[in-house]
Amino acid sequence: QREVLLEGRAALERTSESLRNSEQAAVETETVGTSVLNELNDQRETLLRASNRLSNIDTSISSTRKLLNLMKVRVLTNKLLLILIILIEIIILVCLIYLKFLR
Repeated sequence: QREVLLEGRAALERTSESLRNSEQAAVETETVGTSVLNELNDQRETLLRASNRLSNIDTSISSTRKLLNLMKVRVLTNKLLLILIILIEIIILVCLIYLKFLR
């Protein structure tokens, strides 16, 4: 009977050791899982900040594009006005020359 008790005790110790190993593995797994979750949360925040920056950049690009188009229209308007002024001056000069030689 002593032999049966010793075998039972040995089985109990093996089971206890197995439980301790399983508990240690569970704790390590939980630690790794927590670490991974924290890292994923940090990466999520980084991606959200990058997304916000991209949105701000997109807004800035749109505003800049509108401003450049407005500047292009103003440059074209200024060129047309300059051409008109030059044409008026040429007409005035032609008229002055014509009047000077007719008299």
